[in-house]
Amino acid sequence: MKTRTMVAAMAGLLLMALPSLAQVTTLEGHVTAPDGKPMQGALIRIERKDVTATYKVKTDKKGHYLYSGLPLGRYDVVCVIDDKDVDQVNGVQTTTQNYSVVDFNLKAKVNLQNAVAAGTVTKEQERTMTPEEKKHIEEMYKKNAETMKKHAALNEAYTAGTTALDNKQYDAAIESFNKAAELDPKQGAVWTGLAQAYTGRAKTKTGADADSDLQKSAENWAKAIELNPTEASLHNNYALVLAQCKKFPDAQAELEKAATLNPPGAGQYYYNLGALEVNAGQNDAANETFKKAITIEPPYPEAFYQYGLTLVAKASYDKDGKIVPVPGTVEAFQKYLDLNPTGGHAQEAKDMLTTLGSTLQVQYKNPDAGKKTKKTTK
Repeated sequence: MKTRTMVAAMAGLLLMALPSLAQVTTLEGHVTAPDGKPMQGALIRIERKDVTATYKVKTDKKGHYLYSGLPLGRYDVVCVIDDKDVDQVNGVQTTTQNYSVVDFNLKAKVNLQNAVAAGTVTKEQERTMTPEEKKHIEEMYKKNAETMKKHAALNEAYTAGTTALDNKQYDAAIESFNKAAELDPKQGAVWTGLAQAYTGRAKTKTGADADSDLQKSAENWAKAIELNPTEASLHNNYALVLAQCKKFPDAQAELEKAATLNPPGAGQYYYNLGALEVNAGQNDAANETFKKAITIEPPYPEAFYQYGLTLVAKASYDKDGKIVPVPGTVEAFQKYLDLNPTGGHAQEAKDMLTTLGSTLQVQYKNPDAGKKTKKTTK
């Protein structure tokens, strides 16, 4: 009797314990790569929705994955490649009756995305889409339409700006480029055009109005550089405007950047730097900069001419008034002519070489009243 009671009691405890045993199932599937081949090593992230839990498994060389011992529940299944979520199936309800199967066909997905982008989704493709995918497609169509409209407006504004700039219609150019910048502030060419338009308009103004336009030009060059910081020409153009704003240290720093970013073009950049230093009255600094410019390969011919001029400023005169040039002066002008015999300063270089070999021309005042100043050669 006691034995029978004990057995009944144990059975009762067993029945009470059964509901607490976890029911598990299996989730499996295949991943097809964009090229149509099995995708090995794809990470499948299985996220439970009713409670916080995440399970992970990778595909084998056949593109197959299988996760056993998965608790019953509702899951979002995500395919991850190179740490990026590339596809996802939501709301997968597992059961104990059958394996739950979730496949990822990335080739079909790419084809569908291309069809959506081109607006050529077929009826067959549409039939294979889930309600979530159809909703996503509708959103993509809407976004694409807005993007196309935006791009059309952007191109129209930019084209109008460049046309106005070419025709020196600076007010119209500024208005069009500003419109383009509002449509897409990530277009470097827009900020470049706007900078050029402000520089052009500054040349038509004086005083504070010109200074204001130059400052705006500098600001827009800076914006263009933010989008493309490794473009040497942008730093060069920015420097030229900074110099016009009388910000010589900043201009020099930008030209140094340009030379560093584009070594083959460094000769021209250092030439520009030297010209800025001459304009600022920094003749000694300009002399060193031009000297640096002529040592860079390929040589920049104009730098030799300007270097010669800075050396002429250091010349002395003997007791007879004859010019005594410092070493390297004649060689600088001659090198300029060797490199660019028909250059813009060719005649000046020849005249300078002639002058360096002649006596100094001086002016004197004729003591006779009413007669004008004239030149004589000693």
